[in-house]
Amino acid sequence: MNAPSPAPAKVRVRLPAHLVRLFPDGATHVELQAASVGEMMDALEALWPGMRHRLCDESPAIRRHINVFVGGRRAQLDTALPPGADVFVITAISGG
Repeated sequence: MNAPSPAPAKVRVRLPAHLVRLFPDGATHVELQAASVGEMMDALEALWPGMRHRLCDESPAIRRHINVFVGGRRAQLDTALPPGADVFVITAISGG
């Protein structure tokens, strides 16, 4: 009999303040269990319904004005999250 697979390790997620203000009890720092950026998005959605829509489009992919960084590298939804990873979600700034 196979043992159940362990729960994903916790990761630390940092979100922009102007984004979390849109959600009751939003926080700029949160610890979640997730093995990939996609799982992280699901966990954020579970905490704050509607958050995934703010961060991802329908394709599904991370919205083009949102950047997610893991270990200093830009990440996609299928990017693996090592245990204890620091994940930064940053909104793009544009202007002219």
